[in-house]
Amino acid sequence: MDICVVALGKIGLPLAVQFASMGHRVIGADVNEALVDVINRGEEPFPGEAHLGEKLAEAVSKGLLTATTDTTDAVSRSEAVVLVVPLFVDAEGIPDFGWMDNATRSIAAGLRPGTLVSYETTLPVGTTRNRWAPMLEEGSGLTAGEDFHLVFSPERVLTGRVFADLRKYPKLVGGINEASAEAGTRFYNAVLEFDDRDDLPQPNGVWDLGSAEAAELAKLAETTYRDVNIGLANQFARYADTIDVDVIKVIDACNSQPFSHIHRPGIAVGGHCIPIYPRLYLWNDPDATVVRSAREANAAMPDYSVDLLAAAYGDLAGASVLVLGAAYRGEVKETAFSGVFPLVAELKARGAVPFVSDPMYTPEELEALGLPAHRGEPATAAVIQADHASYRALTPADLPDVKVLVDGRRVTDAAAWEGHRRVVIGG
Repeated sequence: MDICVVALGKIGLPLAVQFASMGHRVIGADVNEALVDVINRGEEPFPGEAHLGEKLAEAVSKGLLTATTDTTDAVSRSEAVVLVVPLFVDAEGIPDFGWMDNATRSIAAGLRPGTLVSYETTLPVGTTRNRWAPMLEEGSGLTAGEDFHLVFSPERVLTGRVFADLRKYPKLVGGINEASAEAGTRFYNAVLEFDDRDDLPQPNGVWDLGSAEAAELAKLAETTYRDVNIGLANQFARYADTIDVDVIKVIDACNSQPFSHIHRPGIAVGGHCIPIYPRLYLWNDPDATVVRSAREANAAMPDYSVDLLAAAYGDLAGASVLVLGAAYRGEVKETAFSGVFPLVAELKARGAVPFVSDPMYTPEELEALGLPAHRGEPATAAVIQADHASYRALTPADLPDVKVLVDGRRVTDAAAWEGHRRVVIGG
């Protein structure tokens, strides 16, 4: 097939490479000209994605993958179009469709009869049918579900392990009608391969969920579940702190039988997915009190961590506090909705002087993010915000001036900190 992938970011580019690895001809479209040039040279544009470098170089060298800034032209030469353009959500949970609208209009201008269009960006329920179908029809003069096929098929991968996740998890598809769903199913069966799994209710592969709305809800539901579960774990942890109980021992005990799957508490829930998609769900279902309460509970955890620090340290006014980790999770160079931002803001509000360090960022990169970079200043308190592997070996000798460590991710060795003030959430 000839396939167009629109938006060559940390999900879109591995997808394009995956399709090319199956022998298809792929044109990647992106508005970033510098990114397009790097990809056309066969060079990996961002670090950290397993196997991307070698797979990209091979696909480009074989002539199976090229990149362009002309989305409309790329679509006009394609039988299938996969869109992974970011959708942003503001502080109130209102989605900003600006980038996706622009991409959709560009797609519509090049759309030909018989083409499959698949949206993989996570969306509020109803968006594929009620927003994208009319926009594509208006710009192309074609009828969705008759002249071209339209499906929603959510990405279900994590950056850093996209290729493994594509094989591991079923590919969910929902069409605006039966013909679209059949076209989407055929397409994904032709571009993906799946691991055998005996733990699923049906064979691993492409699963037709019956409608675009069902597929949209499935993506929101699986991520919202995680946010609600983490919110519950954080509530347990905060209560455990009041009764001098180690909540991790409690959670492990609960999860020793098959009906309990309590997640881990922590200092923050960040990233492109968990903090955002529950808000998209709430946009559809504003009366979902459980979802709203969990989101509020998780958003409050950075402030609570500062409460723990103040309780152990005392007055934070003038205290130099080293925040370890700007990334939203360990080993990922990404700060989307990272807990570092509210954590630094709360420390400043208490009169502390925070500094941030992260092994994946230079001081200049941190400052470009609006964070006060650590440049060797002595600190009398420290807070671990990201679970980078290098923090597991931290000892008091590494932080000789620190009187209190708040380990917001429980990555440090408790035995190594014996005799020193080490505070954990739910400890």
